[in-house]
Amino acid sequence: MSNSYQPYRTNHRRKKRNAGRLGLAGALTGAVGIAAVATVIVVVRPGGDPGGEAARPTLAGQGSAAPVKSSVPAPETGPPVGFTTPEGYGYSLAAVKAGTDGRPLGATEPPPSGTTYAYADYVLANSQRRPVLLDYPVDLFMPKAQVPASAQERCMPQAGIPDDMCTLPNHSEITARVDGSKPPIDENGTMMIPAGASYVVRIASDLPVNDDVSAGDLQLYVWNARYTSDRKGIGLAFP
Repeated sequence: MSNSYQPYRTNHRRKKRNAGRLGLAGALTGAVGIAAVATVIVVVRPGGDPGGEAARPTLAGQGSAAPVKSSVPAPETGPPVGFTTPEGYGYSLAAVKAGTDGRPLGATEPPPSGTTYAYADYVLANSQRRPVLLDYPVDLFMPKAQVPASAQERCMPQAGIPDDMCTLPNHSEITARVDGSKPPIDENGTMMIPAGASYVVRIASDLPVNDDVSAGDLQLYVWNARYTSDRKGIGLAFP
């Protein structure tokens, strides 16, 4: 009788050993899976919530927040205009000058013969006693008739701005600090303007315009809904 039960006990022990191995393998697989998920989370969400302020794009074209070493005296400007965003950020904006240049923001691809790039300078100031988001609310407009045929489809009109004016793709860059203002600061991955600081910003078209465009043809407008509740463009007058 005892011999008839020996195979059962052997098979039982073998099944228990196999079950133990499977359990250990499952535990290791689960641990690797958890580690993989954790790794994915770290890769997908570096430094915080991608939907926060750090992920907010600039509104009037691409902008640069590269360190600015130079400081200049306050330039002559047109009348400053104040703006407040829904988040409570306060800005003062004032136009300085406009013009054309083959390289308005340094080295770039030379424009085709008979064309150039349009640009304008303005002062961007934090009108509050606390840091505010570094943003570029101003857009550069030019007569559509002065845009080459190859770029006509890229020149977009906006509500509340004269129908014969349009804006091309552009980018903005801080070119100088005003009266020794502190440079932009990084707050947890979000660039901010220190309290009371002001900068000279240059906005330049990424696509060329006809080279007979004059400074008087170019205009600066703020039209984004975060700055104008009625969605109509607000012009900045040059001095």
